[in-house]
Parts: sequence; structure tokens; C-alpha cells
Amino acid sequence: MIGDNIFNSKLLPRDMAKKTSLPLMLCMLMLFASLSGCFGNNIFIAEDKKGIPGGLTLACLSSAKYTSMVIEIDYESGYMPEQSSIDLLKTRLQEVCNKPNGIEVLLTETDFEQSSSWTAEDVRDKAWQHKSTDPQTDSTLYWQALFPAGGYSNNDVLGVAVDASTVAIFKDAVEEAEGPFFSRPSAEEIENSVLVHEYGHLLGLVNLVYKSPVDHEDEDHPGHSNNEDSVMYWAVESADLSNIITGQLPDEFDNDDLNDLAGMLSGEIPVRDQLWMP
Repeated sequence: MIGDNIFNSKLLPRDMAKKTSLPLMLCMLMLFASLSGCFGNNIFIAEDKKGIPGGLTLACLSSAKYTSMVIEIDYESGYMPEQSSIDLLKTRLQEVCNKPNGIEVLLTETDFEQSSSWTAEDVRDKAWQHKSTDPQTDSTLYWQALFPAGGYSNNDVLGVAVDASTVAIFKDAVEEAEGPFFSRPSAEEIENSVLVHEYGHLLGLVNLVYKSPVDHEDEDHPGHSNNEDSVMYWAVESADLSNIITGQLPDEFDNDDLNDLAGMLSGEIPVRDQLWMP
């Protein structure tokens, strides 16, 4: 999700074995509230260093200035992310971001002093209170993920991207979204996909800070892919979790996503609203 006025994240599982009926292929629920998909309310555009989701896309893709990257994960006690989610996120970023000095993950148990409903503004405020350092520090790029107690103000939201360097994942909602039969998809699988999805928004996907030469944005759900095999896919909410017994959620960028990222890095695709340009 990109918070209210941008997007909310909600995951639905897909029946990957059959791949026949679109409703049965639902993987990601990025439920809009107004335009609430995965993005947070009242995103600020370049009026300060926070930026918008996608505002540090080039800083991540390029090694011209930022040769290393740190993923700062701040989590409430009892809300530490799954190791598989951490490993998968690092792998996906390594696949697209040129960081010759490596990508490091820094885990910090944090008391956010808030356990009820969260808004995008809450996420942004708490994140900036607890950041270990500025996102753009020397030759290192810092991106942050919050794993707080409580849920988003829209109960369907599993994750949100609120500015150029910050996302939040709501584990309580993720666990509630777990499949009712044999726990498929599992909460762990859902968390894996939601975390990569939200960081996909920090990478500017889909069409957040650029215009793709390929028509792969879901016209009814801006900021999301129309390809059910992409981790950036918007799954129509007509599918019911109770109808999905087995299946695997998408957890990687598809070719259109990857080509967009490559085009932005090469300069073939113009990029806007950047906090740093090569």
C-alpha cells in the first residue's frame, strides 16, 4: 500500500497450481481507501527530505553516490519479522540495486508507544523519530521498515509505504489473513510477499515516479501491476481467502517491473520527484 491518498496493502493467496481462474489467482490485496493502496496519507513531495514512495529510486538503483545500503528494521517486542522475509527482501534488492559494498540488514527492537490504530502520518512520524540516521548518509542509503503492534486504520491493510525511505508491515493483519485451510498461504508467506511489495513501491513501481513504455499498470488500481505473477500485482478483491486451499504467492518482480527499473537506471525512462539524481 501507499497510505491514504496513495495505497494500502492487503494480500490474497492465488491457486498457483491451476492458474486458470483469475479470482482464484489472487495473491496480493492492496485495498484502496479512496486511493489508499500501499501508500500513506498526505505524502509530501520534495518539500523536505522525506519525499514520496519512489523518491529514492535512482539512489537505490545506481552506485554513482550510494555504494552501500542498510535496511533498518524497527520492530515492536513480539513483532520481529520472519527470517525468510528478511532474506527474501535482501535478495530482491540485490537483484536490482547496484550496491558494490553490499546491503546490510539492521534489526532493532523498538517501543513505538502505540499499539492501537495507525495512520500513514503515525507511521511516518514514528519512523523518523526512531531512524538511526538520515536516509542519505555519506555513501550509504538507509531504508526503513517498521513492524509495529496494532493495525492500520483501514483493517484490510497489511503494509504501507509512506515516503521515499519508509514502509510498515502490520503483522497482526498478516496473521489474520492466513489461509483457513492447512494455513495456506501461511502468514510467513504473506509477510514475505507484502514486504517485497512495499519495497517495490520504494523502487517506484508501478509508475509512481515514471511512465512505463509498457502497459502493465492495473488501470483500476494505480501503482500496481496487472500481471498476477508479479509481486506488484493488484489482486481483485472478489476472491475469498476461504476458497483458496493451496498455492504460492508471487514474491518477485516480473519482466516488465525489471525492465522499468533498468530503463530508469539507464536514463531511457525519465524519472521525476527524486531526492537524488546521478
